[in-house]
Amino acid sequence: MTQTTAAPVQAVRTAPASAADRAVKRRRVLDILDAAGRDALLLTSNTSLTWYLDGSRVHISLAGDPIAAMLVDRDGDHLVTFNNEAGRIAAEELPEGVALHTVPWYGNLHQAAAAVGSNPGGSLLAEAEAANGLRAARQQLLPAESARYAALSAEAAAIMTDVLSAARPETTEFELVSALAARVVAAGAEPLVLLCNGSGRSDFRHPLATHAPLGRRAMAVICARRDGMVANITRWVRFDAGTHQERDAEARIAAVEADIFDATVPGARLDRIFTEIQAAYTRHGFGADQWEQHHQGGPAGYAGRDPRVTSQATDVVVHDQAFTWNPSGPGVKIEDTVQLTEHGLQVLTVDPRWPVTTVNGLDRPATLQL
Repeated sequence: MTQTTAAPVQAVRTAPASAADRAVKRRRVLDILDAAGRDALLLTSNTSLTWYLDGSRVHISLAGDPIAAMLVDRDGDHLVTFNNEAGRIAAEELPEGVALHTVPWYGNLHQAAAAVGSNPGGSLLAEAEAANGLRAARQQLLPAESARYAALSAEAAAIMTDVLSAARPETTEFELVSALAARVVAAGAEPLVLLCNGSGRSDFRHPLATHAPLGRRAMAVICARRDGMVANITRWVRFDAGTHQERDAEARIAAVEADIFDATVPGARLDRIFTEIQAAYTRHGFGADQWEQHHQGGPAGYAGRDPRVTSQATDVVVHDQAFTWNPSGPGVKIEDTVQLTEHGLQVLTVDPRWPVTTVNGLDRPATLQL
């Protein structure tokens, strides 16, 4: 294994990392090491790597493992990647102050990363052992990453407006998600999830697209990742006035979401918010079992949900944390990416062109009627 000083390449992208944000993140990791009494931490997942590197891309295949591993020790940060990836990483993804090391493309990244640093063979903390501490370290978003997240979220909302406004009843689900995918990629993001159901498939909570036409109403979902952060958004379009039952269910699911928002306050524990979610479904006429039909969302940021909220999740909500709650019922769902600021919840996935209804003083997306 070698430490590389790759020849300069004219880059069309530079690492998005903020030096100020990265310094805070490094301090948070050193606190994890202090608490564990270890010398170094080995980061190996896409979530942890993109968070700690502050937005660097460390993937090739969206379905594959990262093509890099990071050793954080008390003297510095060491990124190990394969020899065939090092040039691009050095030119476009490497933050300042991170040492880059290479191994052959057939080498073992994790073994190589464990052997670098100022104290090879010292007491090493694996990422899995530090999972809770790392998740806590990711909770409070820092200024530069908050700005990047807000920009991505707003672009995702605008993409939804543009694509759904052009849809027609005869548009197929595949055609719709193809248009969404093209716009997401053109925005420099990766479409991690694209879902669509037309009126004939509205009972499915995770509707992968088919060749079916949209018909009289449709739902679309985007989970788009850029600079490591994932923006999540659901929108509905309708080509008629809708039925009384549909409009009533839309209002009630927005009321469920409003109760979840009210429970999402600094100091609240996720398991207690989950209890409130369960009660909200009953309170608004969906039945006591609706929460079992689909996950309810949770904290967001460098993972789609970080974590999904359950009765076992005891993380405590903090200021500047991001969330995507996604309550749903038969034929209805509502979902936006929000951030809990000192002034309250701020909706990030917002486009002023989209129709809204006011729920508990907050503008929430209505169904777009064409």
